[in-house]
Amino acid sequence: MVLSAGDFFAIQNLVHSYPRLLDNGRLDELGELFAHATVHIQGRDDPIMCDAAQVTAMFRDFLRLYDGRPRTRHQMANLMIEPDGPDRARAWCSVVVFQQTTELALQPIITGEYHDVFERVGGSWRFAERRISNDLFGNLSAHGRYAYQPPEPRV
Repeated sequence: MVLSAGDFFAIQNLVHSYPRLLDNGRLDELGELFAHATVHIQGRDDPIMCDAAQVTAMFRDFLRLYDGRPRTRHQMANLMIEPDGPDRARAWCSVVVFQQTTELALQPIITGEYHDVFERVGGSWRFAERRISNDLFGNLSAHGRYAYQPPEPRV
């Protein structure tokens, strides 16, 4: 299967909708982005399966918000998109999250990767799966309401 330029743009827009919504504190819309997807998050035992309200609740429970926003900026790079059968595609990208608050100078706080699966339904692309993994950790003290325990580094 070959993806058209329109397919690439639609999938790219979905990938980049996540940080736009998250960084602006639009958590209900963020949940809706994954309404039909299985969401795997490193450190969480069970995935969230096709439940927009649960995705929203998870982010509301974890994130520290400052006037309704997490004061973060997600920068994504190295986006790769490839077909994965009829009406399906996969994508990968790396991410660096920056944060600044009144207590925290602007700095990178975490890096990682997003691994996504998309499906085309009724002519429109949507998330079918997202895997969020992190590999480098900075000062997360202003980011979450509870401590996130990063995995042990591999030697």
